[in-house]
Amino acid sequence: MIRLASGSQTRAMLLREASIEFIQEAIDFDEDAIVASSPKNFVYQATLGKYEVNLKKFGIEDYPILVADTVVTAQGKILRKARSKDEARDILMTQSGNITSIVTCMIYHSKEKKIIDISQTDYIFDEFNLDDLELYLQSGEWRGKAGACMVEGFCKSYIKEVRGFESTAMGLNTDTLKAFI
Repeated sequence: MIRLASGSQTRAMLLREASIEFIQEAIDFDEDAIVASSPKNFVYQATLGKYEVNLKKFGIEDYPILVADTVVTAQGKILRKARSKDEARDILMTQSGNITSIVTCMIYHSKEKKIIDISQTDYIFDEFNLDDLELYLQSGEWRGKAGACMVEGFCKSYIKEVRGFESTAMGLNTDTLKAFI
């Protein structure tokens, strides 16, 4: 049994699909103050911040702790969570017809071991159909998603090629996690 220190329903689903038993409770961490020069640096700092606040609150005596964060990047830009529909449109258009990299960092810490992993999955997207894009924006499903992207949803039909693990793109590299626990 591990403690998933994340409110993400997608990460919880990934753990269930990987047959990893968990409880889910987390203390939030404000990522807005992070200044980073690269996507990997940003996602590491965000994950480390989450790890530190959750470790302080919960420790590892009862359960090992697992934290993770994900960042989306395309055309040299870090694509954060959109705060408005217009911002989501701009972020998605940056990805349309381009390579989008999804970088996920996780920290797993038990009494026996501490694992830090940074994994990347690249998606090569076709150009997004503008009518489909507007329907997706109207749905609001982009809210709370790094890069306003849902590779398991809207973006799925536009994928030309994938390099890496789908679980990484969804927010948690369960293949690596299972190898260590």
